Amino acid sequence: MSKRILMVVTNHTKITEEHKTGLWLEEFAAPYNMFKEQGYDVRVTSISGGKVELDPNSIPEEETSQWNEAEKQLEDTEALTKEIADENYDAIFLPGGHGTMFDFPDSEELQYALQQFAENDKVISAVCHGPAGLVNATYSDGTPIVKGKTVNGFTDEEERGMELDSYMPFLLESKLREKGAEFVRGDNWSDYSVRDGKLVTGQNPMSSESTAQKVIEVLEEF
Repeated sequence: MSKRILMVVTNHTKITEEHKTGLWLEEFAAPYNMFKEQGYDVRVTSISGGKVELDPNSIPEEETSQWNEAEKQLEDTEALTKEIADENYDAIFLPGGHGTMFDFPDSEELQYALQQFAENDKVISAVCHGPAGLVNATYSDGTPIVKGKTVNGFTDEEERGMELDSYMPFLLESKLREKGAEFVRGDNWSDYSVRDGKLVTGQNPMSSESTAQKVIEVLEEF
C-alpha cells in the first residue's frame, strides 16, 4: 500500500486591493513532485475549492516544465471537507503563500482535519506561511498541537523585510510562540526545516524540498 498524503492549499487572493497573493507555487509543486516520485498517493484540496490562484511573485519568469503536472492539480480543486479529512491518510501537508494567513486559521474543516491527524498520531507538515494553519489547531481537550513542540515557519524578521507585517492579521512566529511552541529558525531566506516527532515545519520557499524530504523520512520509518 502506498502512503497517502493530503495537501491543503489556500484560496485567499489579496492582501490589499493593490497587493495580490495566493498559493506560493514552489511550496506546493516541489513537495508534490517529491511525494509523487516516492510513489505516494497525493490528494490536493483547498479551503473553498475551485481554481487556486498563485501568488504572482511565485510564478517563475521562465516556465518550468517540471511543475506542469503539479499546476494542473490547481485548476479545479476539491474543497476540503470533514469527510475528506476522515479518510485514511498518512500525512497532511500545508504549503504557504500569504493567502494562508487569512483562510487557514479559521477554517473549521482544516482545524478539524489537523485535530484528527494530531489525535491519531499522523504526520503533520507545513512550510513558510503554511504553519498559519497550526496556530488555532488543538487536541480535543483544547491543548494547542504546537505546545511544547519545536517548530519553524516564516519569521517575523522575514515578514518585516517584505514590509507586509502591518497587513497581516498576526505575525506567524509570534503567534506560534504565543501558543507554546518552541520556535527555532535559520538565517533569513535560508533553507531551514525542523522535525519534532511527526511534526515537520519549514521556514520559507527555499525550505520546500527539505521540508518534504523530512516528511518522506518520517513516513518511511513507519
